Amino acid sequence: MALGLIGQLKPQPAAGAAASTMSLPPASTSGGVPLMQALAQRQSLRVFDPAPLPEQTLSDLLWAAAGVNRPELDGRTAPSAMNAQEVDVYVALPNGLFRYVAPTHTLHLVTASDVRRVTGYQDFVDTAPLDLVFVADFSRMKLVPATQRESYASVAAGAMAQNVYLYCASAGLSTVIRAWIDRGALAQALGLNNDQQVLLAQTVGRPGKADAP
Repeated sequence: MALGLIGQLKPQPAAGAAASTMSLPPASTSGGVPLMQALAQRQSLRVFDPAPLPEQTLSDLLWAAAGVNRPELDGRTAPSAMNAQEVDVYVALPNGLFRYVAPTHTLHLVTASDVRRVTGYQDFVDTAPLDLVFVADFSRMKLVPATQRESYASVAAGAMAQNVYLYCASAGLSTVIRAWIDRGALAQALGLNNDQQVLLAQTVGRPGKADAP
């Protein structure tokens, strides 16, 4: 059935208007469960409550994924070879598709459409409150040999996704990383150019009834 959907997935109208730039509240960088406990609780869950996540939770989640944790160096919470910062985090919400800009901790509107259903073939992507998409921009990797750029970027995206897993484990959220994607349709929905490539997607939300403790 999914093969028949290749190239057929399209964005939906946005649910409400979205500002061109959304300033996030400062991330809360204290609290949460101890690291070893978060690792013990880290898991993939695929049932999500459709209720939107609070703005503070969204702020903390994106900071955990790829935020600036050493401002004097523009250092981030996830590693990047030669500090190329080649992986962008796109944020698919009901009211639009945004790109997370770490240095200003803001969301910039990419398109006023609901792109969630294009982020994967699984049923839950349509209604979960948040789908993340990790996109490599190879134009930032000129110091890396061309044959190694996808590998380097995939490692960085994997580190970001694990940061999201650990944050979700600490905050009592559900998440699952996904590579089963119509990359052509998603690249079109995101407006990507030839130097950009979709690597992974990840869904986040409160646990649905089937996954609730």
